[in-house]
Amino acid sequence: MRSSGRNSRGSGSGSGGNNYRGAGNRRDEQQPRAGRPRPEERRYDVGGGSQAGPGSKAGPKGGSQGGPKGGPKGGAAKSGAPKGVGGRGRKPNAPARPREYEAQMEERNRARHDKPRVALPKTFGEVEGERLQKVLARAGMGSRRACEELIDQARVEVNGKIVTEQGLRVDPEKDEIKVDGLTVATQSYLFFALNKPAGVVSTMEDPDGRQCLGDYVTNRETRLFHVGRLDTETEGIILLTNHGELAHRLTHPRYGVKKTYLAAIQGPLPRDLGKRLKSGIELEDGYARADHFRVVQNTGKNYLVEVSLHEGRKHIVRRMLAEAGFPVDKLVRTAFGPIALGDQKSGWLRRMTNTEVGMLMREVDL
Repeated sequence: MRSSGRNSRGSGSGSGGNNYRGAGNRRDEQQPRAGRPRPEERRYDVGGGSQAGPGSKAGPKGGSQGGPKGGPKGGAAKSGAPKGVGGRGRKPNAPARPREYEAQMEERNRARHDKPRVALPKTFGEVEGERLQKVLARAGMGSRRACEELIDQARVEVNGKIVTEQGLRVDPEKDEIKVDGLTVATQSYLFFALNKPAGVVSTMEDPDGRQCLGDYVTNRETRLFHVGRLDTETEGIILLTNHGELAHRLTHPRYGVKKTYLAAIQGPLPRDLGKRLKSGIELEDGYARADHFRVVQNTGKNYLVEVSLHEGRKHIVRRMLAEAGFPVDKLVRTAFGPIALGDQKSGWLRRMTNTEVGMLMREVDL
């Protein structure tokens, strides 16, 4: 009985099991390999329930199934693109988002950054003007911190009143701002000083093609114009700006802005030459008087004299000295009002400082 039991178990585990497995193997072997879908033959058209390959049948939910038993349920359909999105050309496992979801995300981002402005009460409306220290810093008076120190030191005044508190708002276009009594050019004005060489015409453009003042400011976006004139052969300082009112006042006889010249003449000079020039020299267009005269240098018969006057008539210095009997060999303007030529080289253009601009404005009551 034991041996038969062993034999029965052995036969069951041996022949019976082998026959079952063998039948299963044979059943797999009987399946033609041509009927199995290859990976490259699968299609992922979700909505149409298309076949996955030759020998395959449609599975549940429209998914194609391959193999003798159809493979996993809807395997080909679920591994492709999401419902409603065509998956041709897309990798089977690549995630995709519906267009509706993308549109919602974009709307949320826009709403996050484009929030409507909160309507404040009238008592909390926008304050007009700019902070005073910001205006001063933009005008070149220093950093904002340095401008705040100027206010703390009571050196800044607005419309004639000294400012002692921080945070005052001003209108640069209308308010008069001064530092140490000098007006600050808070608007977009430009002020330059040029050491004009001899032979340069005192115009911004010359129809004859001669060298002119405009050749020194060709790269400026804003149109500049010269303040007064200098003879073609006269050297020295000449101002360029786009501030029309300042330029007009600097050249108007009413304000009498003083100009200083150095003239090279031949001697000997009489002792009363300076007195004659100050008393007045009669010219064809009226008397011309010098405000100041002195001898700067003398080498033999060569004299270098300084003449100051507030008139601006054409060739005025040359004509005065020639009428007194001393023709000018060379003439240089060394100062225009409070702006001195200094050691500025011939042909050089420099931007004037805020202090110089303030001194010019005070000269003509601006």
